[in-house]
Amino acid sequence: MEKFKAYRIFEDNGKGKGRLTEMTLDELDPGAVVIRTAYSSVNYKDALAGTGAGKIVRRYPCVGGIDLSGTVVSSSDSRFKPGDEVICTSYDLAMAHDGGYAGMARVPADWIVPLPRGLTLFDAMVLGTAGYTVGLTMELLELNGMALGNGKVLVNGATGGVGTLAIDILSKLGYHVVAVTGKDAEHDFLKQLGAAEVLSRHGLEMGSRPLESAMWAAAFDSVGGEQLAWLTRTMQQRGLIASIGNAGGIEFTTTVLPFILRGVRLIGVDSGHTPMPLRRKIWERLAADLKPRYLDDIASAIALEELPDCFDKMLKAQARGRTVVRIS
Repeated sequence: MEKFKAYRIFEDNGKGKGRLTEMTLDELDPGAVVIRTAYSSVNYKDALAGTGAGKIVRRYPCVGGIDLSGTVVSSSDSRFKPGDEVICTSYDLAMAHDGGYAGMARVPADWIVPLPRGLTLFDAMVLGTAGYTVGLTMELLELNGMALGNGKVLVNGATGGVGTLAIDILSKLGYHVVAVTGKDAEHDFLKQLGAAEVLSRHGLEMGSRPLESAMWAAAFDSVGGEQLAWLTRTMQQRGLIASIGNAGGIEFTTTVLPFILRGVRLIGVDSGHTPMPLRRKIWERLAADLKPRYLDDIASAIALEELPDCFDKMLKAQARGRTVVRIS
């Protein structure tokens, strides 16, 4: 039986610890569709799981990688046939079901999205969960009234995967994007992606009043913590905040005043359990009107063997953009 490389996470003294190993198809979790994995990607959740820095994996051992793209080898579900190019992200991948860091994957058919025309398998993993989250956020904010002409859109955590893709997509559509980053050396890069203004996190005047000067029509926040509290105080009338991540902490303190005096709306974005009709719609948009212009500039590629170093950089906030993992 064919053997393939896999980056598998084992339990080590009560924590997860990943290492490169070999597996066969019979060792993978069950699923209706067998996929030869072409690419995966590196997300913050992957770094937490692979190093044991966060309680992500719910059962051990488990192949890491919450994203994958590849080609169907076999399927017992009539929706997919050998040769189909497909995407699978989120759900229980790499948490309670073997994920994308392996030469083969076996997953439930209900988790799979056909690769939309206009994207390659590589493109799909430059996007991955981060890009899907940006696309879903765009959809939710548009449904709540985000539109050109309403005012500036702030992207917090601008050099991360979500941030870089959000800047690219928003500026392509004509929005005035303001990027906030703690990496002062990356200002030119963010402007190249389309940011009209770049603010250093180290120089932000956050204030402490319940309501500060109204500056933003909408905000993409992947940081959380104190900076999310600052955003609630600085939104315009009927401003929209999308809460996407927690790199800066899971707790924040604010008052009800932004919500009852300015009508600010705080919208949570859960990319893990989107109903499939909406999931497919978002992926179609990511291949069309929401397709970023600078995927090649945002992406870097590594091999499975390089994952530990990549995880370390990500957890130390030294990463930029998106990292794609070459599998086969």
